[in-house]
Amino acid sequence: MAFKRPNDLKPFENKLWLSSPTMHGDELLYMQEAYETNWMSTVGENINQVEAITREKIGCKYAVALSAGTAALHMAMKLAGEELYGQPSVGHGALDSRRVFSSDVTFDATVNPICYEGGIPVFIDTEYDTWNMDPVALEKAFEIYPEVKLVVMAHLYGTPGKIDELKAICDKHGAIIIEDAAESLGASYKGVQTGTFGKYNCISFNGNNTVSTSRLLIDRGVTTDLMHRRTNYAA
Repeated sequence: MAFKRPNDLKPFENKLWLSSPTMHGDELLYMQEAYETNWMSTVGENINQVEAITREKIGCKYAVALSAGTAALHMAMKLAGEELYGQPSVGHGALDSRRVFSSDVTFDATVNPICYEGGIPVFIDTEYDTWNMDPVALEKAFEIYPEVKLVVMAHLYGTPGKIDELKAICDKHGAIIIEDAAESLGASYKGVQTGTFGKYNCISFNGNNTVSTSRLLIDRGVTTDLMHRRTNYAA
């Protein structure tokens, strides 16, 4: 898209940057170790340690390292869809033609997996205090689409949303929460780490997030046999 900038628009003099990676030297040693021990696939002791440390930090029962935060969200959508609607027919996604509520101000990875599984994203407006999903708008959305049973809420720039209010609304309507905590590793809400409030929870180690390494899907332990099978497979 090409456009002409109006003359009255000027760049900000001061910029607030996202987190950028800071290397300390040991990273090369870990890479060399993986190379020398021939862990060139999707398994290895380093991945096991990342999963274990993440479980301990966040306080969850399971953590599975995947290729990207998008992959973690995609797995969460698939698992939640099959839990809610059963196993889909061949050629159909787990959310086939189902509406899913989603944060509207977020990275596109929050929304894309809904479409991967055939779902229809419905964007929920943002509130002023945290820049995250507005509980008032979410309640209104349930009035319009009472059949919705899946809500994906993100914590923008590491700031937790109004989790108590959002969760109460979802519980009231019998909806499952997928918590996109990709940007909020280390952030807490009322003393509890983000990445533990949904039925399925995702964090990310992308290069501009708080900690950069790989990406993880986290389940808080209230889970189904399907999640156990998928966990073993994904690991």
